Amino acid sequence: MTRSKRSTVRRIAASVTIVLATLAAMLSPVTPAHAAYGPDQPVYIAVTSNAGPPLLLAQLTGTVAFDDGNTKFKYSLQLCWGSGSYPKPNFYVSVNGSTVIYPSQTGTATAPPGCQLYLYLHDGEYTHYTTVTNITVYVTGGWFYPGQTYNSRTKSVTYDNPYN
Repeated sequence: MTRSKRSTVRRIAASVTIVLATLAAMLSPVTPAHAAYGPDQPVYIAVTSNAGPPLLLAQLTGTVAFDDGNTKFKYSLQLCWGSGSYPKPNFYVSVNGSTVIYPSQTGTATAPPGCQLYLYLHDGEYTHYTTVTNITVYVTGGWFYPGQTYNSRTKSVTYDNPYN
């Protein structure tokens, strides 16, 4: 075999190898990277009346955790509708002090003493479009006192992302 024929065969073999390697890379399943969650941070926010008789209006308990990729957090929260509260309390989460999310209710559980009807369960995960530096959880409960005068009260707690 002449030198030019060997050179041509080598170039063809190299080209075939590159094509096969490219096809193998394209056809291989790609496993997405999964960020790991840090430790659960306990959540406890109790809202009580500040006028009239002392009443438990709302109590939010559970956990939040941030991912080490800095764009997600997960939550497992239980909202107690305090026996002195009307209407049902609510809560929301502010991400970085700007974006507001309202976690959806995912179920109910038997209410402990001091709560009406049920514990309202909220479990989920939220992915933000930028770095999550912190979240602030706001809980609001209301009551009537005196007579037909409606009052409401909100308490909040901020949870920092330990990864930034």
